[in-house]
Amino acid sequence: MSVRLQIAAMIFLMAQAMAFFAATLVLLLTPLSREAMSLMPWIVVGTAAVSAPLSWWLAPRLRARTWRRDGPMELLK
Repeated sequence: MSVRLQIAAMIFLMAQAMAFFAATLVLLLTPLSREAMSLMPWIVVGTAAVSAPLSWWLAPRLRARTWRRDGPMELLK
């Protein structure tokens, strides 16, 4: 298993949790709350679909050699 995949897997869990929390909060605080039971599976699938590419994109930026080479300010660009 590559280092990028390992880092991406750890990021995926955190990104999925945050995206799920935000989407559930929006769902429950809007008039869509009446349809919450039928929309919840879509939220799970949607947040997973968003979190996977996001974590794959972030993984190389969190490696130590990237920080040594580019410095922390490079991530803000």
